Amino acid sequence: MKETRADVEQMRAADADRQKVADQLKIALDEGRLSLQEYDDRVRLAYASKTYQELLLLVTDLPRPGLNATEVTARRQAEKRKAARRLPTALLVLWTIWAAFTVVNLVVFGLVSATTDGGIYPWPIWLVVPGAALGVVTVGVQAIRSRR
Repeated sequence: MKETRADVEQMRAADADRQKVADQLKIALDEGRLSLQEYDDRVRLAYASKTYQELLLLVTDLPRPGLNATEVTARRQAEKRKAARRLPTALLVLWTIWAAFTVVNLVVFGLVSATTDGGIYPWPIWLVVPGAALGVVTVGVQAIRSRR
């Protein structure tokens, strides 16, 4: 049985887990991300935590230790660019339909060609037209999304 994130978060934390979170909070204090009061409050809550979920809540707003603000901003921008490059679901569906239709037509054409004496019109070539149109739409959508 595979455990989900929710299942793991409800599991009881060990002393070593609490210590790791306290160490991460100390690094955040040293980097100036937390005030001394916030650090004290969070460390107290870390050692009082019983589950991973309670521990995770204490560090979710903190970047990985050692990252500066410029690196955090650069990573966020990279994630936004990556999300913009991903095809929208509608285009993925259309490409999947076009690919399946193309494969079926090529298989049928191959079978017909193999079982007859040749001279068959290569009708699968017409599948290039909707493929090209879909390609143009995809490039346009991606260009628009990348400008945002």
